[in-house]
Amino acid sequence: MDDQIKKSIIERLRTAGCVFAEEEARLLISEAQTLDALSTMVSLRITGTPIEHVLGWAEFCGNRIAVGPGVFVPRRRTELLVQKAAALYVPGTIVVDLCCGTGAVGVAIAKALGSIELHAVDIDPTAVNCALRNVTNVGGLVYEGDLYEPLPAQLRGKVNILVANAPYVPTEAIQLLPQDARLYEPKVALDGGNDGLDIQRRVAKEASLWLAPEGHLLVETSERQAPQTVEIFTQNGLIPQVNRYEDLDATIVIGTRPTNLA
Repeated sequence: MDDQIKKSIIERLRTAGCVFAEEEARLLISEAQTLDALSTMVSLRITGTPIEHVLGWAEFCGNRIAVGPGVFVPRRRTELLVQKAAALYVPGTIVVDLCCGTGAVGVAIAKALGSIELHAVDIDPTAVNCALRNVTNVGGLVYEGDLYEPLPAQLRGKVNILVANAPYVPTEAIQLLPQDARLYEPKVALDGGNDGLDIQRRVAKEASLWLAPEGHLLVETSERQAPQTVEIFTQNGLIPQVNRYEDLDATIVIGTRPTNLA
């Protein structure tokens, strides 16, 4: 690639407000098959399309995750969810990834642990189609539907790790999100209701029906919302624990189903 072309791309990206213009230029150049394709990709990026949607993939936990237009892009902060879930492994682990989006969380857990049974669910058909491209590559199954509704009944009481990166942005705060999220990601993947916790409440309410004794529900939330998430877990018979990692600005609440839960 001609250095002058590369410099021109970097300058166009920087002018458009891309903070990591040099890195994005490198990625775009490496992925483009032709100069025409490169021109199209650069044009998409400078008009605001997320770099992951332009490339067709996102890096998450060291894995290349397929993404597409209209699909939630996995965030680096969510890597904490994967780390905490992987640490709870027991032999024969069954993992369910609710609100799976691209399936990135379940895939990363499977890659970290190797031998697990993975089930992923999303209500958005666009996300499900994307998840199929990722989850089936690690031997997992993908379902379209509302939370637990499409899961096989035989999983009840047997799930060891239940992860739910459910939407937790309060409805009125969506307008404050970066343009990449507001304009290019589905509202259903962002909107958590008035206080941002509506989906978490629904997940927690039924979690104990699906979790094995001493199984775990893990959700990503914000530092500000964590005390409310803890209360939601407690109200639904789960023993909560908060995990905060400042470097990623990540907050995870883990709820454990007690052995003696009725």
